Amino acid sequence: MGSIADETRWMDATAQAEMVARGDVKPIELVEAAIERIEKYDPKLNALTYRWFDAARSLANDPQLPSGPFHGVPYLLKDLFAAEAGKPLSNGNKAHKAANYVSDADTTLVARYKAAGLISLGRTNSPELGSVPVTEPEAWGPTRNPWDTSRTSGGSSGGSAAAVAAGMVPIAHASDGGGSIRIPAACCGLVGLKVSQGRITMGPARDESNLGVEHCVSRTVRDSARLLDATHGRGVGDVIIAPLPARPFADEVGADPGRLRIGLLDHSPRGFATDPECVTGVHNAAKLLESLGHHVEPAWPEVLADNEMGRTFGQMWSTNMGMSLRRFADALGREMTVDDVELMNWAQAQFASNVSGVDYAASLAAAVKFRRAVQSWWTQGWDLLLTPTLAAPPVPVGSMLNDAERPMKPLVTAGEWVTFTGQFNMSGQPAISLPLHRTSSGLPVGIQLVAAYGREDVLIRVASQLEQAAPWAHLTPEI
Repeated sequence: MGSIADETRWMDATAQAEMVARGDVKPIELVEAAIERIEKYDPKLNALTYRWFDAARSLANDPQLPSGPFHGVPYLLKDLFAAEAGKPLSNGNKAHKAANYVSDADTTLVARYKAAGLISLGRTNSPELGSVPVTEPEAWGPTRNPWDTSRTSGGSSGGSAAAVAAGMVPIAHASDGGGSIRIPAACCGLVGLKVSQGRITMGPARDESNLGVEHCVSRTVRDSARLLDATHGRGVGDVIIAPLPARPFADEVGADPGRLRIGLLDHSPRGFATDPECVTGVHNAAKLLESLGHHVEPAWPEVLADNEMGRTFGQMWSTNMGMSLRRFADALGREMTVDDVELMNWAQAQFASNVSGVDYAASLAAAVKFRRAVQSWWTQGWDLLLTPTLAAPPVPVGSMLNDAERPMKPLVTAGEWVTFTGQFNMSGQPAISLPLHRTSSGLPVGIQLVAAYGREDVLIRVASQLEQAAPWAHLTPEI
């Protein structure tokens, strides 16, 4: 590769922006370097769905490129809901891919990325409608993990995580409706911050009061913090709005978190098996936190063990699937058929069609009850909850394929693996996955920290402290 492509490969977005600001490189040089890396490494990983390199080159050469905090830095958009005017969006669906559906407007978040000076090079692979925690859509094929290409990169932001972990780009858009930022971050050795509900607007079309939020996967805590400064805030019509931070999130990087009281959950609260590597990783993290002056003891919200949560989440998830397929039909101008949709997602939509309005209202009421019960634990003097991000290291590609005899099998399998994440989509709280452990074979193992609602500042402070104490920037895959 060219010298700039090599020199900037493992630089984070903040460092790349600083190079542009100093005049050391021009935006077009960073864009060309990222394109060179994508062309070299993506054939091994299949992280990208769409590429719009010529448009990125034009933007990089445009003197009107916004001079925001990431002026001239290349990034990638997830191929799920993040509409950009004039650009294709498949949502991982083969019918949308075949129709070459093109968005007619930017989402509010995409507009904020543009205002920050970021330059999109294309889209990253996602499972169809983000429905499973591995990225293997029939429309595009599987995305592979840069640390071991026989393993998954996670999902649903698996393409974004693989691209950042492989050094193609320093940062990439991601979203999280049940763990989909934290899961791929854990699989690929990255920082994955799930923000509070209402921290970043879902406008203009999506509902920020639902399960999903959007942010990014990154290599460093400071990148996640600085991008959050550029993108947080309400949008028109938002009904859930997170409290404004007392100061910029970037100022929390390196700030003293004080002595925190942290609860430790080292096993699945719902009784699923937890791999010894994940248990070891979370115990090592607990020891590290104690060495930094924090108090850690076994404790967690008891309601996390309630299996009713899983049923409530499943009913909401399936109803969202049914609604998404209705929107697909509207966009395509025709009814969706079983041949247009992956089997598990079709089965979910069919289930949702038999859920009454009263049933769905009951699931929303159950979610409210669950949210209040979970959040009340933080009012009892606890600052953070420490858990593994996943119940096992990255699983092999093909572990959650559609099964004609058992259409819901992938979702059942997924639920056992991602037993630590979806609870905090229902509770609306911020959580972060950090790459604090490796298996004996070198696979990343993520460690999750969960804060009280609206307290991303606490997460960023302690994540930065851990990043200093146990650096991970030098750990890069060989592909």
